[in-house]
Amino acid sequence: MARPLDPIDRQILRELQVDGRMTNVELAGRVGLTAPPCLRRVRTLEEEGTIRGYHAELDAGRLGYGITVFAMVSLKTQAEADLKAFEAHVAGLDPVRECHMLNGEIDFMLKIVAHDLQEFQAFLTTHITPAPNVAGVKTSLTIRTAKSLSGVPVRAEDTYR
Repeated sequence: MARPLDPIDRQILRELQVDGRMTNVELAGRVGLTAPPCLRRVRTLEEEGTIRGYHAELDAGRLGYGITVFAMVSLKTQAEADLKAFEAHVAGLDPVRECHMLNGEIDFMLKIVAHDLQEFQAFLTTHITPAPNVAGVKTSLTIRTAKSLSGVPVRAEDTYR
């Protein structure tokens, strides 16, 4: 069982999720600690896997990725080996930015980026639809994104348990 997070741990997580580049001294000031115990807490959160990494959030459009498509993939069988094989297949495909296994009629939801519709169609027909065990794929092209937040909500107390 994971160690329970206290309010200071949660505040550290909130602050780092907003700005993972801040210095430890700045973070310590924001959470009301001195730098050494703040750094110890951050290292513990990293070692426990609560903080899994740090990254830069990039503007897809500035890099030429003009479209985002959600692909709903149905498999012929849902045996664990087949599910894992599909997950391994899409893990090696750079345009697939997210892969979620779902409950219900659709087995997987993929978030795919491409420079344009032609590139996406070529990717779909050469890498997704012919993949082993794929029964069908339904796609939806994103028109606009109203909300896109990375991470998870972090409250002072876990109110959902």
